[in-house]
Amino acid sequence: MPASAASRKPVPVPAADGKPATRRGKGAGAPAAKPDGATPRSDLERRLHTLGLTTSMDLVLHLPLRYEDETRVIPISALRPGYPAQVEGEITHCEVTYRPRRQLTATIADESGELQLRWLNFYPSQQKQLTVGRRLRARGEVRGGIFGREMVHPRMAVADAPLATALTPVYPTTEGLQQPVLRKAIGQALAQIDLTDTLPDPVRERYELQPIDASIRLLHAPPPGVNEDALIERAHPAWLRVKFDELLAQQLSLAAARAARRANRATPLAATDAANGLVARLYSVLPFKLTGAQQRVVGEIRADLAQPYPMHRLLQGDVGSGKTVVAAIAAAQAIEAGAQVGLMAPTEILAEQHFRKLVDWLHPLGVRIEWLSGSLGAKARREAVAAVAAGTVDLVVGTQALIQDHVEFARLGLSIVDEQHRFGVGQRLALARKGETPRARLIPHQLNMSATPIPRTLAMTFFADLDVSVIDELPPGRTPVVTKLVSDARREEVIAHIAHAARQGRQVYWVCPLVEESEALELQTAVDTHQALCAELPDLRVGLVHGRLSQTEKADVMQAFRAGEVDVLVATTVIEVGVDVPNASLMVIEHAERFGLAQLHQLRGRVGRGTAESVCVLLYARPLSGIARERLRAMFETADGFEIARRDLAQRGPGEFLGTRQSGTALLRFADIEVDARIAEQAREAAACLRAEYPAAAEAHLARWMRGREDFLRT
Repeated sequence: MPASAASRKPVPVPAADGKPATRRGKGAGAPAAKPDGATPRSDLERRLHTLGLTTSMDLVLHLPLRYEDETRVIPISALRPGYPAQVEGEITHCEVTYRPRRQLTATIADESGELQLRWLNFYPSQQKQLTVGRRLRARGEVRGGIFGREMVHPRMAVADAPLATALTPVYPTTEGLQQPVLRKAIGQALAQIDLTDTLPDPVRERYELQPIDASIRLLHAPPPGVNEDALIERAHPAWLRVKFDELLAQQLSLAAARAARRANRATPLAATDAANGLVARLYSVLPFKLTGAQQRVVGEIRADLAQPYPMHRLLQGDVGSGKTVVAAIAAAQAIEAGAQVGLMAPTEILAEQHFRKLVDWLHPLGVRIEWLSGSLGAKARREAVAAVAAGTVDLVVGTQALIQDHVEFARLGLSIVDEQHRFGVGQRLALARKGETPRARLIPHQLNMSATPIPRTLAMTFFADLDVSVIDELPPGRTPVVTKLVSDARREEVIAHIAHAARQGRQVYWVCPLVEESEALELQTAVDTHQALCAELPDLRVGLVHGRLSQTEKADVMQAFRAGEVDVLVATTVIEVGVDVPNASLMVIEHAERFGLAQLHQLRGRVGRGTAESVCVLLYARPLSGIARERLRAMFETADGFEIARRDLAQRGPGEFLGTRQSGTALLRFADIEVDARIAEQAREAAACLRAEYPAAAEAHLARWMRGREDFLRT
């Protein structure tokens, strides 16, 4: 049976007693689970669906969390508290006691000693089973009780039953789905599934991999004497094969997505070398020179835009590395080639920051720039939309308003999405689709930007389908930011320090995480902090900005801060990205322990943009959790965004970097992108080899592992 067909076989659903369900009458009875998306009809099917088990391959890949050793009997004298064990002996005592509560107690003895057994909840049948003089087996975790060693709620079996020939798997389960029933279903799936190896022998031998059939069967039923620690830590060769196959499937899918994009067509937007061209004139008016990293990235984008297939590039760089000017040069190249450009940002503050810079740089060169956001009045919005549709606008900057149904572009050739991980999958694609021309089958070029640096292992596994450009150099003149950790017990000292700095002409951010009072989190609100600082610093101008202000109110406050008319700006995380005020050189982040590591780094990046020495004060409240302590230590120890990203990935996993890329689906169930970086490298090599030399094997591998989930990787 081909692997693709085997993977789609429906789940074999056992009856409640663990026996296979039988059909009655006209095909009625307990049905097998339906294909993905179908409605389960039995309670057992519903429980299996809860675990995501809808096909035989789902069950086969539902691997154990841990194991119990029922292959041997341990002498009672050799038992160790804290470890599970199985003993066999004679019941010498059994009674129901009522102190301190009603419970069933029994004593089991062998030639080496005695062990107490105890049940806090029990049935009469259990008491009947524990007849004095009967030989039984007891299995459970050994505890050190008041009256010696004991097992609480042990599992009992007759003494003459054959011992297990393999370790007993313990699977992830859900309420109402008992381990014996789940084991039965998995056993039935293993009996009927085709686990023919999808890897050609030369590939398997190159990476010293075990056969997949043997690996999976060993993980479900490890033989006695196997290295159980290696199994639990997923370091056993059987686990290495499973992780390799999972990562290989991901790399194959990403490679297919990349190839599919290359098969599409786009309008080539080649740059000219003319001295009077738009790009050349933009370089001449910029008040600074590009760094070497910026020049390298500009060259990569320049080459991409000239191709007849759509660019799909991720531009990443640390806070303040100069991504906006790179985007401006890309936009100038596209506009010079006759295309329109759309730039979308997740917040109006960030979008407005881009708009202001682009107007300063490009408007004097004759570029027609339009602003489009939800805060525009009805008349202004209609006029902007009409200008975009008529093609009288070269560059449109805004928020999600750009992807509304009524917005149509005349000749969109390049879409730029900033802070791409903050948008949903559909939102990121919607802007590019605005420029699709079905008749000519042309797709716009796409540039995604992120100020959250992506660790190498994450880029290698989840972003392998994209071209990634990295700005790994800060512009000259950026002053290092000194980070200080201060307990909130010294709050008055902090206020005195910012008052002194503000009176010396420096501007200050004071960041609070909430707008409304929350007793659960016990956080000082931005509104209350603003009122308190106004009272304590009556000679200073204290402003307030948060997400619940109207866009006009937010814009007015931010403009006053930029103009130096506000000394201290109390804000929520709306200022996390896109705010550039060079004179702001001091930041206080209140309840810093409540923020994520990437968010703290983004906030810290709002200062250090001028020539004055800059300080970021992380004001924290005790007691600190272990994770919070690690975050604050990381902020204190390094200002390197890539190192921050690496530590954040280790703490919180890839979700923070991927945004909604996975649509809630965990694409890596078995591999860990930090621990298994070497396996990921091998999987990348193997994916290229399979696509080039063994295309049928590549298709079979994808059919087995992805089973329709490829689209999660193609967004």
